[in-house]
Amino acid sequence: MGIKERQERDREAVSRAILDAARELFVTEGYRNVSIRKIAEKIEYSPAALYGYFPSKDDIFYALAEEGFRLLHGDSVVALNEGLEALEPFERITAILWRLYEFSRQHPQYFELMFVDRSVPRISQAYERFAFLREMKAHLVGQIQACIDSGSLPSHLNANVVFRMLTLGLMGAAMMRLSDRLGRGENADALARDVLAVTLRGLQSGIVLESTFVDVDCLPAEAPASEKAS
Repeated sequence: MGIKERQERDREAVSRAILDAARELFVTEGYRNVSIRKIAEKIEYSPAALYGYFPSKDDIFYALAEEGFRLLHGDSVVALNEGLEALEPFERITAILWRLYEFSRQHPQYFELMFVDRSVPRISQAYERFAFLREMKAHLVGQIQACIDSGSLPSHLNANVVFRMLTLGLMGAAMMRLSDRLGRGENADALARDVLAVTLRGLQSGIVLESTFVDVDCLPAEAPASEKAS
């Protein structure tokens, strides 16, 4: 191995150590309460050394969030659809959405950091970096729209609102399990499956929803950050 390759390997190892230490600290102590200095102390580096890898604490979060979303969705629409091509649109969206719950089980620290901690930076502030995530969401919304177009879901439904309702239900079940708020004998997996099934059946019943959707990509540049939340 040449000097350049060894240096690159060592740099990747340090970057990995920074991300792993930061992820653990962010989850256990809360993003707002963790400083670059605290991360540096955990891996026995100087704060100045960390700035050579990540310009800011926010950049560390964005790197972790990107890893998390790629663990959840994969690197492309092809990865998102892997093994699901033979399913009908209705079954496909159920299978894809179930990945969100499974992600909370397999990668609880990533899930808590990405979806629970309110103090983390908004993903929308790193618009270009997360272009792949918008592509994934658009694909899933398209699958929901295919269910509407085929008659599997009522024609009056907005696919984006349906996407939000389904993900909220699953995230709620996931957070109940992660926060240990379930009662004795309750099964988190069964609860998550029931939430997904009941939501879908309720939507199929033709219920009129009060929820609306605003396309954040179409908001004016000067819109407040609260309006741009994804």
